[in-house]
Amino acid sequence: MLLFRPTPAPLHAWRRLLLRSFGARIGDRVAVYPSAIIWAPWNLTIDEGATIGGDAIFYNVDRITIGKYGIISQGAHLCTASHAHDSVNFELVTAPIHIEEEAWIAAEAFVGPGVTISKAAVVGARAVVVRSVDERSIVAGNPARVIGRRAIEGRNRLQGRAPSDFGN
Repeated sequence: MLLFRPTPAPLHAWRRLLLRSFGARIGDRVAVYPSAIIWAPWNLTIDEGATIGGDAIFYNVDRITIGKYGIISQGAHLCTASHAHDSVNFELVTAPIHIEEEAWIAAEAFVGPGVTISKAAVVGARAVVVRSVDERSIVAGNPARVIGRRAIEGRNRLQGRAPSDFGN
């Protein structure tokens, strides 16, 4: 914490090095902002070009994976654990979270255990996501519901092809 949080925002390479030294698997050009909180770096995989915004919280008792160019905005909370509410002892239950390539989790959204946010999907600000989200879906609200489809303009950064080349 002493080597991570006080660093200036542009020092992403330093924070990648620190996270890797604690077991995180982090690709090139990943931006992790200094106020992000990552509970267990050894349970974290981030592909190239992804961004973890300021004050994002990763309670990653289980695995969290973020695909290429995935964006986790400021204040978002990814939580891989809960408790068995139907048990007298409230045992800890965990499930991984997968954020696929080019998906975007907007500011202060919550993503719960076992959720997959599919390729190019968008989770709206302050949404609460407890079920997986389909490719290119836009979800918002509490609980999150589909409110639209994401139309991606321009060239695909991953393959250099127009989105229409992939079909809808």
